[in-house]
Amino acid sequence: MSEAEKKVQQTAEDENMIVCDNLVKIYKTQEIEVVALQGLDLTVKKGEMMAIIGNSGSGKSTLLNMLGGLDKPSAGALTVDGKNLLKYTDRDMIKYKRETVGFVWQNNARNLIPYLTAVENIELPMVISSKRKKRQRAMELLEQVGLAHRKNSKLHQLSGGEQQRIAIAIALANSPKLLLADEPTGAVDTKTAAHILELFRKLNRETGITIVIVTHDRMISKHVDRVVAIRDGRTSSEFLIRADYAKQLNEIDSLNRSEDNETHDEYAIMDRAGRLHIPREYLEKLGLSGKDKVKVEMEDGRIILSTPKLEEEEKE
Repeated sequence: MSEAEKKVQQTAEDENMIVCDNLVKIYKTQEIEVVALQGLDLTVKKGEMMAIIGNSGSGKSTLLNMLGGLDKPSAGALTVDGKNLLKYTDRDMIKYKRETVGFVWQNNARNLIPYLTAVENIELPMVISSKRKKRQRAMELLEQVGLAHRKNSKLHQLSGGEQQRIAIAIALANSPKLLLADEPTGAVDTKTAAHILELFRKLNRETGITIVIVTHDRMISKHVDRVVAIRDGRTSSEFLIRADYAKQLNEIDSLNRSEDNETHDEYAIMDRAGRLHIPREYLEKLGLSGKDKVKVEMEDGRIILSTPKLEEEEKE
């Protein structure tokens, strides 16, 4: 590798928290083989707050488990904070899960131990890592999530939204560089969900932590800068926040936002071979399936896709 190539690679490592390159995950049993990821590519910059959306079976949870060190890819490359997770030993992975990544589960039973108080739950990860000043750090985190007054409450004494806030504090206990959240608003009402997402944004802005939220809820896009859609185990499209809406985020309360605002622009993803992943709903509107032929033309600096059916109608 030349010095110029090394410099480019180092710059990418300095800027990116996550790099997935042609990621493949295959689950095998004696009778069946399921391909969960089929060559997925994804890059997440350090300090970014973004969401990954997709229907059940799209591969988003599989990706989250690999980012969290709970599973390993079958093929491809996965780099987090400049480290190649495919080369990690079991001991390396334990250290990674303790120090680099924090996880917030949808099911609060996986986040909190019911017989411990809120502050004791937050202290627990620090006990495992032998971190000093556990109580002080736990109280700081309770303040950050707005629940210092609930420090002595146990799981059954907390609302769903409060439980999720405590879960976020637990995930932050060891000051991770990457925070992963699996359907963090799936078990709460719309208003509580908005509060939780605003907490994520507040933490992202104040601490610079990289946050990746996995969800099936498209409305979450109003709270993040970028949304990546996964279909059939591949990255299919991205939604990037519009500059004018990014300015609005700093000026208005998220709870007062109109649900029908156009906040993001959608971009199709093109792979290395030049193949485009066209959103399925667009194909359905044109009456196309994955096997239909489409005419491709260049016109005034734009690439125009048209179907034989549409061309025939125009001639008539």
